[in-house]
Amino acid sequence: MPPALTDVLDRIARAAKACGRRREDVTLVAVSKMQPWDRVEPVLTAGQAVFGENRVQEAMERWTPHRQAIELRLIGPLQSNKAKEAVAFFDVIESLDREKLARALADEVQKQARSPRLYVQVNTGEEPQKAGVAPAEADAFIAACKETYGLSVEGLMCIPPAAEPPGPHFALLAKIAARNELSKLSMGMSDDFETAIAFGATSVRVGSALFGAR
Repeated sequence: MPPALTDVLDRIARAAKACGRRREDVTLVAVSKMQPWDRVEPVLTAGQAVFGENRVQEAMERWTPHRQAIELRLIGPLQSNKAKEAVAFFDVIESLDREKLARALADEVQKQARSPRLYVQVNTGEEPQKAGVAPAEADAFIAACKETYGLSVEGLMCIPPAAEPPGPHFALLAKIAARNELSKLSMGMSDDFETAIAFGATSVRVGSALFGAR
């Protein structure tokens, strides 16, 4: 097993234990986006089975030969005109953040009779340059996804502002999830995933700590 993978898994286990959770309660999403294949392949070969990609086309080119062996998550912004490919190719879409996209995904789920697991992305820092629904609008948007579009939302995702402590953002996401009865929280990256685990993350998205800087 690559030393970096062993280290990240050990850190997840320690962080989970420290807050009374089980290692199995936290899924490692290996963020392979833009990484060269010679860095990704050893992690795949070692048994890592969940990977995150930012772009539909890039993911299809990279993972089509290995598609049956992994769970693939779309963690980057999704354009509505890519909904068809995204529904067909990904197991999980973590970046649902607007009604136009909800409508497009609902249409494709009906057409393809295939339903990826869905997470609503919340822009906890309300940063204008970032995707995600504003926290104050999250409840209404989640309800619309379920009731208007018939989508089965299972969790929430966030990317806290880089210049702020992540803890309050993770706490906010967990609070929104709890009141909407959503069980999954995708939060925490290479620099802060231990903190995210303490706040209830069920999956952490780790790239540079696994593969090195892009």
